[in-house]
Amino acid sequence: MLVSGGRRLLTVLQAQRWPFQQCRDMRLVQFQAPHLMGPHLGLESQAGGGVINLNAFDPTLPKTMIEFLEQGEATLSVARRALAAQLPVLPRSEVTFLAPVTRPDKVVCVGMNYVDHCKEQNVPVPKEPIIFSKFASSIVGPYDEVVLPPESQEVDWEVELAVVIGKKGKHIKATDAMAHVAGFTVAHDVSARDWQMKRNGKQWLLGKTFDTFCPLGPALVTKDGVADPHNLKICCRVNGEVVQSSNTNQMVFKTEELIAWVSQFVTLYPGDVILTGTPPGVGVFRKPPVFLKVGWLKGGKGGPRRPGRLGLDFRNPGLCMCRCVSD
Repeated sequence: MLVSGGRRLLTVLQAQRWPFQQCRDMRLVQFQAPHLMGPHLGLESQAGGGVINLNAFDPTLPKTMIEFLEQGEATLSVARRALAAQLPVLPRSEVTFLAPVTRPDKVVCVGMNYVDHCKEQNVPVPKEPIIFSKFASSIVGPYDEVVLPPESQEVDWEVELAVVIGKKGKHIKATDAMAHVAGFTVAHDVSARDWQMKRNGKQWLLGKTFDTFCPLGPALVTKDGVADPHNLKICCRVNGEVVQSSNTNQMVFKTEELIAWVSQFVTLYPGDVILTGTPPGVGVFRKPPVFLKVGWLKGGKGGPRRPGRLGLDFRNPGLCMCRCVSD
C-alpha cells in the first residue's frame, strides 16, 4: 500500500471474510531471508501467516516465479504436495516479501474498465478495451518504498485486480483464456496525474511507469483458489475512510475478454501481468483533488504513526506495508 503525508492508504481485494483458518488454496510468494542466498519461492502457510520454503522442500525447483510458471503443472504439483505436507514455516517477521512476479516480459494495463469509474469521470463506457502499459522496472514488492518523483506533484492511488499469465499464447479465444491464467494478485497502479493528463501529449505511459509505481502482492493466489474473479470486493481506505469501494462485477471487460483482446496484438508469456482497471474514488477526481505526499502516516484518528498498507487476501485481508519517500 501507499502512504501519503498524514494519510494511511489501505487496499483490499476480498471475496468474503471467512474465519481465520488454514489455507488450502495456494498462495505463491517470492521472498528473501537473512539465512538464505538470493530470492526463493514459497507458499504462505495460511492467510497472513508464515512462509513454507518451496526450494527447501524440493531443491530442483526454480527460484523465480516466472521460471516456476514456465514449467507448468510439473512445478504446481510439487507446490501442492508441499502445502499438504507438515513442513517447517518461516515466521512472517523473518522474511522479506518480494513482488510475486518480478521482471515479467510485459505489464499490460486497462484504462476505464469499471462502469462506476466511467460514471465518476462522466465519460462513456468504452466499446473496446483501452490498453496501455507500465515498464517492468516499475514493479516493487508490497513492503517496498514507493518513491515520489520530484518531477510530479500529483501522484495518485489506484487499487486493481491483477491477472498473472501462466501459459504462453497468441490469438487466444475468450473461451480458452482461463487455461492461460496462473492466478491473481493485487496491484497498485500508482499514477502521476500531471504526466498522465497534461504532459507528454497526454499519452499515459510516462505518468504510469515511474520507478516503484507498481507495487504487487504479497501473494499470487492460484486460480483454483478464486471461485469468481468477477465477484470480488475491491476497496481502498485512507486513514480509515473508504475512498474506493466497488466490486469486480463492475468491470466492463472481464478477464477472458481482456486476454483474448490483448493476445490479438502480442504473445502472452508466463509471468506477464495484466492490471484490469480501477474503481471510482481516485484522488484526482475529488473536489478538491487529493494526492499522495511523502512520509509516515498517522494510523486512524489519533493513532500511532505507522506506514500505509497494501493488502491482498480473497478471504482474510493479509496486509503489507509500503511508504512514500522522496527521490
